[in-house]
Amino acid sequence: MAHRLFISHSWSYSERYNSMVNLLNNRTYFNWTNYSVPSDKAFEGMNNSQLKEQLKKQIRPVSCVVIIGGMWSNYSDWIQFEMEFAEEIGKPILGVRPRSAKVMPTAVVAKSDKIVNWNSDSIVTGIREIT
Repeated sequence: MAHRLFISHSWSYSERYNSMVNLLNNRTYFNWTNYSVPSDKAFEGMNNSQLKEQLKKQIRPVSCVVIIGGMWSNYSDWIQFEMEFAEEIGKPILGVRPRSAKVMPTAVVAKSDKIVNWNSDSIVTGIREIT
């Protein structure tokens, strides 16, 4: 079974997103489909309302929304929107604590069904447990 995942990210700060994608792609015995839109396919010229609709289209079919906690300060309004929409439609949320991070954003902790550390075993186990 392939897990359908939406990984929250900012096109302006895509290093952690790319690291997460690589981590999941290189994990043996874990099949997944990425429903996120990477920076090289970024939506251009959209207003906030149009972008929200695109995000909803990406989140609706997934089995889990992955939130990387350390990116919170970069675009918290969008992460908040993604988490609220996921919660509204019953999608589980996995919060991932970045390497060497001591603290996770309170809003991510509050909305996440599970919080895990940044390593492939923890992330994959967390996804399997909440989906």
